[in-house]
Amino acid sequence: MRRVYDNLLDAIGDTPAVKLNRVAAAMPGTLYAKIEGTNPASSGAERAAVRMVESLEAGGRLKPGGTLVEASSANASAGLAMIAAVRGYKAVFVVEDKTAEERRAVLRAYGARVVVAPSDLDGDDPQSTVSVARRIVEETPGAVVVDTANDPENARGHYLSTGPELWAQFDGKVDVVVVGLGTGGTISGVGRFLKEKNPKVKVIGVDPVGSLYFDYFHTGQLTKPYAYKVEGIGADALPATMDFSWVDDVVRVNDKESFLTTRRLLREEGILTSSAGGAAVAGAVKWMRQNAAAGVRAVVLLPDGGTRALATVFNDNWMRENGFLEPEIGLGQVRDLVDNKGAVRELVAAAPGQRVAEVIGLMKLHGVSQVPVLDDGKVVGVLHESRLLERALDTAGSKRGSGDVRELCEANFCTVDADTDVGVLTELFKRAKVAFLIDEKGRPIDIITRIDLIDYISNVTSAGRA
Repeated sequence: MRRVYDNLLDAIGDTPAVKLNRVAAAMPGTLYAKIEGTNPASSGAERAAVRMVESLEAGGRLKPGGTLVEASSANASAGLAMIAAVRGYKAVFVVEDKTAEERRAVLRAYGARVVVAPSDLDGDDPQSTVSVARRIVEETPGAVVVDTANDPENARGHYLSTGPELWAQFDGKVDVVVVGLGTGGTISGVGRFLKEKNPKVKVIGVDPVGSLYFDYFHTGQLTKPYAYKVEGIGADALPATMDFSWVDDVVRVNDKESFLTTRRLLREEGILTSSAGGAAVAGAVKWMRQNAAAGVRAVVLLPDGGTRALATVFNDNWMRENGFLEPEIGLGQVRDLVDNKGAVRELVAAAPGQRVAEVIGLMKLHGVSQVPVLDDGKVVGVLHESRLLERALDTAGSKRGSGDVRELCEANFCTVDADTDVGVLTELFKRAKVAFLIDEKGRPIDIITRIDLIDYISNVTSAGRA
């Protein structure tokens, strides 16, 4: 008998890969999509979920009739709910308030309890999903936390399952693999397996605007995250399961291009996936157009199905209310904005060990209102004149003009490269005060302010009216 199993968990894996013919047209190379939404619980995360549950069982922490508790990482939740149903466990999921009602309904349909907590809270906040999950475990006999963001079995599940399957599927002829960055388990496990097979394989991550992965990968600094609407990928804290040693590059996509690509995948390729899948494809196409050569074979992982996005991404009213169906205004790329500024001057920067008085003098000499603080060529923070003024006017006088400037650094900056769309930069400036243009090694080579952006957009729109 073929494809007949003892239980549903044995049916996880063996997902198809499909060539993208229209969405990825007119670009170098060939792009395939691996459809992880064909797994039993409609996502690839259940590959890792099985490993995590089996590890808890083997370690004696999860006993028959016990309760699985998770601070929801979106797709893993459905897989855990399915596993709980098959193996007779109870399940409780703490989800963020931005989680679509369809996702919550699926968890309840499996018999799980769903607890809603505020989004965008620090993990130490007593109302955060993580804190609420821990409290439920403490109050529930036989309950254990499934910690998808820190459990090494998360990445190991993809190392043992997704990676080998993808390699065999393409007979080892894969040049690039693209993965949306969520907990990091998928890209860490798949990336490790593929690079052990062939170190030349490029492993590319995709991060939504508002998440911290892009800046961290390129600068090593944790910048301030902020809200975005794409579900299932991105992070506001760095999970232990994210291992960048297996990642070659990270590209950034915004909500609008993610949602529009999700809709195109269904209407032009017949593929129903979520906004996370759309984001991954948008990032894959963007990276391929900028970096790929003819003949390159790339595979993008679509993490889940799209039935839970019917009220959002595939709802015209919701898309219109959020401004995602408005015509795109072509503003060019950051390189165009830099050209508009004129000749790039040498970046004025401070070092972590400099005194406040020294940096004030430096800013006065060059006529700038903010400077990056660089450590070994990488940005560790930004110094704004307002913070320096506070220290200079310290009424106590004891700290006036002294001290290591690192303590005055702020993380309210973002990083962009020359290929970043100006539309993405406008989104970043909703929260960040300045942006640093970085080179291919992640070193800052120019600073971009909101005034620079306003001046550029003014010139572009004026030229359009002429």
